[in-house]
Amino acid sequence: MRIGAIEAGGTKFVLAVGTEQGEIVEKTTISTEHPDITMPKVIEFFEDKGISRIGVGSFGPIDCNEMSASYGTLQKTPKTDWVDYPLGGTLKEALDVPVFIDTDVNVAAMSETKWGNARDVDTCLYITVGTGIGAGAYFHGQTLTGLSHPEMGHIKVRRHPNDDYEGTCPYHGDCLEGLAAGPAIEKRWGKSAKELADNEQVWELEADYLAQALTNYIYILSPERIVIGGGVMKQQQLFPFIREKVLHMLNGYVTSPYVTEREIDQYIVPPGLTDEAGVKGALYLAMRD
Repeated sequence: MRIGAIEAGGTKFVLAVGTEQGEIVEKTTISTEHPDITMPKVIEFFEDKGISRIGVGSFGPIDCNEMSASYGTLQKTPKTDWVDYPLGGTLKEALDVPVFIDTDVNVAAMSETKWGNARDVDTCLYITVGTGIGAGAYFHGQTLTGLSHPEMGHIKVRRHPNDDYEGTCPYHGDCLEGLAAGPAIEKRWGKSAKELADNEQVWELEADYLAQALTNYIYILSPERIVIGGGVMKQQQLFPFIREKVLHMLNGYVTSPYVTEREIDQYIVPPGLTDEAGVKGALYLAMRD
C-alpha cells in the first residue's frame, strides 16, 4: 500500500509517498505561499502516485476533530492567507482518498516515539522552534487534543530583564513564539540565526525563554522525553543552555532520574529523525487508522 504524507509548515510543505513500513520512497519540498499557489502543486504531486490514503501534519490552529463539519480547516493562524482554508476537504475532493489530519508537532511526537529518539518511552513532547513555535504531545498511543489541539507556543513567559523587544506574534505580541521564534531573533538582533551563531548573548536569551516553557510543560504534562527540533535548534549550542536552565528553574522540585545532571542530556534531545520527523509522522498518522 502506498501512502501519502504531508508536513505542512509555515515556511514549506514537505510532500512524500511512503510504505506501511515507514519507508519514504519519494519526497519533494515546495514553499508555503498563498493556498492558490501552493495547493495546485500539492495536488499535482500526488495525483498520479496511486496512494490509498494521505496523512497531514499541519501548522495550526487547525480543526483536528474528525466529527467536526470543519475537520481539516485552518483557523486563526498567523499565516493569514490560510485562515479558514479547508485543507483537508480540498485534498479529499481533489485526490478522492481518505485524509487524516493532525498538527505538524503532534505527528512529529508520534514519529519520534515510533522510530526516533523517544522509542523507549510512552510519553513524548515534541517542540519545534522555527518560523513559529509549536508543541505536540503523544501520550500512551494518542496525541493530546481537547477543545482543540495544544497551542503551547503561545504561552506567556517572563520577559528577560535585558530584553525590551516587543515581540512578533500578531495575536499576542510577546508570547513565547513572539519572543523566541526565528523571526523574533532576526528582528531583535538584525541578523538571521545562522549569522548569530557565535554570539553567546543571543543564545543565552533564547534559552531562557525556551527553558521557561519547558519547565511549565514538565510541571503540567510530565513527559518522559522532550524532543526539540526546527530551524532555530540547528544551533546545537542551545541545548546545553536549555538543559542547564531547566534544571535551575525546576530547582529539584520534580523527583525523577530524567531531570538530573546525570540524565538531562538524554531527556531533552534533538529529533532522532532529524528533518523527517514531521513527514514520517504524517505517514504514521495515515497508517494508524
